Amino acid sequence: MPISTTSKPNGTGVKRIFRASINSVSGLKACWIHESAFRQEVMLCLILYPFLFFVDITSVEKALLFSSLTLVVIVELINSAIENTIDRIGLEHNELSGRAKDMGAAAVMMTIFMMMGVWLCVLLG
Repeated sequence: MPISTTSKPNGTGVKRIFRASINSVSGLKACWIHESAFRQEVMLCLILYPFLFFVDITSVEKALLFSSLTLVVIVELINSAIENTIDRIGLEHNELSGRAKDMGAAAVMMTIFMMMGVWLCVLLG
């Protein structure tokens, strides 16, 4: 059966945006249920986001702190997607699969280091 390139399974316009939003919420829910690191990072956000309202810094600095913290969660979502895809392909040991998972974990780690650096520079600078 030929694949149609004109068909849009999620519809178009507002309908597509609504369905895409439902899919996004499903992804957040799945990550919350299955990934402890994601839950830990979200909890960190819930603790540190309110802190932004009480610290005496500029709006730009608040945006930097907020963005750096949010980026950790975004990269964790991407890392979890990579890990799930690798596991879907096969659970047997494979050097390339392991390398892909390690690289995803390294991306999360580097994002955490970046976030810590931004927070230290803003709050101590």
